Amino acid sequence: MLKSDFSSLQKPTFSDVSVHDPGIIKVGNEFYVFGSHLAVAKSKDLMNWEQVASNAFGIHPIFGDTQKKFKDCLEWAESKTFWAPDMIRLKNGKFLFYYNACRGDAPKSALGIAIADNIKGPYENLGLILKSDMVDELSHDGTVYDGRVHPNVVDPHTFFCKEDKLWMMYGSFSGGIFILEMNPETGFPFEGQGYGKKMLGGNHLEIEGPYVIYAPEADFYYLFSTYGRLNPDGGYNMRIMRSKNPDGPYTDASGFEMINAVGPDGSMFDRKTCAKHGSVIMRNHKFADSGIAFLSPGHNSVFRCEDTGRYFIIFHVRFSGLGFHDHQVRVHEIYLNEDVWFVASPHRYSNRQLQNYKVSDLIGNYDFIEHGREISAEISYSKLISLNEDLSLAGIDGSWGYNPEKRFIDLIIEDVVYKGVVSHQWNEAIGRFVLTFTAMGNNGVSVWGSKTE
Repeated sequence: MLKSDFSSLQKPTFSDVSVHDPGIIKVGNEFYVFGSHLAVAKSKDLMNWEQVASNAFGIHPIFGDTQKKFKDCLEWAESKTFWAPDMIRLKNGKFLFYYNACRGDAPKSALGIAIADNIKGPYENLGLILKSDMVDELSHDGTVYDGRVHPNVVDPHTFFCKEDKLWMMYGSFSGGIFILEMNPETGFPFEGQGYGKKMLGGNHLEIEGPYVIYAPEADFYYLFSTYGRLNPDGGYNMRIMRSKNPDGPYTDASGFEMINAVGPDGSMFDRKTCAKHGSVIMRNHKFADSGIAFLSPGHNSVFRCEDTGRYFIIFHVRFSGLGFHDHQVRVHEIYLNEDVWFVASPHRYSNRQLQNYKVSDLIGNYDFIEHGREISAEISYSKLISLNEDLSLAGIDGSWGYNPEKRFIDLIIEDVVYKGVVSHQWNEAIGRFVLTFTAMGNNGVSVWGSKTE
């Protein structure tokens, strides 16, 4: 039996929930995701999710009366709801919840901290740590607030680096993505940093939702962020860059230093400039055998399983034919390729172990997707290609090679070298497991293949 014959594998089950901008944390044997509007869900297997809370109104099952408890944040931001939060557990066991709110049509935002002994609360509000869009007072760096150069203080992600220092990356559009060093005992920023150090963006480039994870296997810090806008036709897409240090400098797969990813002087929301940089993980896409297109995948978090070393990307996605409010949490496994860049599996996580596939297993027809760089409503549709026995490609000009020991696949397409990983995954559209590949090009673009036979 060929390794690519997966007919004997048990069909996985899934239970879906809606949590926008899901930030993940594991406590005991349960995974929690916390998202915008204080939506919360939990799971024990990253496949079957249970909705815990869906909005910020009324008495929240974890945070209580949020309109009263976080009144200082909502009043400053002139908002009734909350944007993407972050949850982290300190070394002393305390849980810190970083909440934030924004007016939406301007970077008038506030970010604060609440603390609890238990993930389920009760939480005490410790107050605000950052504000933006000041009018009658100076900003945190002592200058007049300027939305082209100063950050919008939303979308926080806090993380410990390998030296056990605590950092917070944050920002959305406006002046870009910034990082602050935090006190690991209290979770508050150390004094004297202002808004912190800028990582990328500026002049309102459409970049938000930063998330950083350290990969010990690679000795790199990987910064994930989402480009575009979150609506179904907004072109939301996830990108990645990396650095040897938590506070940069970060570069993409082409070697571009992301600190230089800035909109032209006087510009606002310059998509042409924005689209050039950052390595694309996933954007709008549709496989030929699927009845729906997956739209605006984005605002992700990432989890590393300590005992297995496996990595997962958790994000929200919308669907063709449905509206703005129809979105679901998705989990895909991600892998480090030969060049130690993360690449994302083409299909959702289904709790399958990788196998030692042979070269002969890979030969055949694939639905092939090139994700591209566009920040637009355009969908990347699959086309049929073949991996031939003589290591040529059919349906597209190029060649391929495979390392069975590492499960590394190489594809050379139009002089671009794509390096990736082979796995097998559950294809929901056809109801069976299939062989797949995922690869990142030296141009910073991802490609996927899903076997059709």
